[in-house]
Amino acid sequence: MANTSTRTLRLLSLLQTHRYWPGEELADRLGVSVRTLRRDVDRLRELGYPVEAQRGVDGGYQLAAGAALPPLVIDDEEAVALAVGLQAAAESPVEGVAEASVRVLAKVVQVMPARLRRRVEALRAVTVPVDWGTRAGAGVDPDVLTVVALACRDDERVRFSYTAADGRGTERHVEPHRLVCLNRRWYLVAYDLDRADWRSFRLDRLTAPSGSGARFAPRTLPAADAAEFVRAGLHGMPRPHQVEALIEASADHVRARVGRWGTVEPVTPHRCRLRMTADSLDWPAMALGSLGAEFEVIAPDALRSLLADWSARFARGAGVGAE
Repeated sequence: MANTSTRTLRLLSLLQTHRYWPGEELADRLGVSVRTLRRDVDRLRELGYPVEAQRGVDGGYQLAAGAALPPLVIDDEEAVALAVGLQAAAESPVEGVAEASVRVLAKVVQVMPARLRRRVEALRAVTVPVDWGTRAGAGVDPDVLTVVALACRDDERVRFSYTAADGRGTERHVEPHRLVCLNRRWYLVAYDLDRADWRSFRLDRLTAPSGSGARFAPRTLPAADAAEFVRAGLHGMPRPHQVEALIEASADHVRARVGRWGTVEPVTPHRCRLRMTADSLDWPAMALGSLGAEFEVIAPDALRSLLADWSARFARGAGVGAE
């Protein structure tokens, strides 16, 4: 059996991961008796954690909302993810969010163990901020992100497997330069040793990175910075959908909602033109629907068809026109 302090922290962690725990199951997870579990729950209550109990045969415990936020117990990956998320929120255009995020980020990093602080600071040091759309897309393994970030910081050559857009897999040996979070995706800018040229790699297509232990002298990037290098590569790629729509709302209103993902031009004080470039029409359709304003699609025709299909499906879902 673990000592009391360790067991109490373990209990708190379990209560924070599930809404409700049956008493016997929770006791089994901790390797203690139901009586010992009750004493541990009372100890958490003394520390200010609002643990609710349900008595009876099916009785159990759950952590309720309290008057104040008690300390949280999080694992290593959650701590790194929290710090990275706070760093992104610190650049938020929403009033009040940036300042609060900076304060919380300082508190979190200050109390982190050295091993975690090293990972977080490496990510912050080698990530190039951009002036629009910095939300990272889903599907990036945090271990991949950390390994690549450390290699960028330490000027260490890295090997990894990479899957191209056409599905073809290759093995790469690179000198990593910087990480860029752009247009909801993470990119690694690096010098490809086998191809003797600079490349950008999407991290969601990168697997099994490993440092070689070999250091290198940084090369001069053929761009103003890593973010500009990634942008240039994206602009040179064929993009299937060019979206244009007239919105019955002010340019400021539309720009505040979706302007970071496109170009907004005022037509009149209460009307504007929105242009977007997208791999899929689903995102422009959702963006237009989120504006809370009338709009007219100018192009492409495929977006009109998609909206008509969605409209009919939503109407059926809402029971509009049903007998």
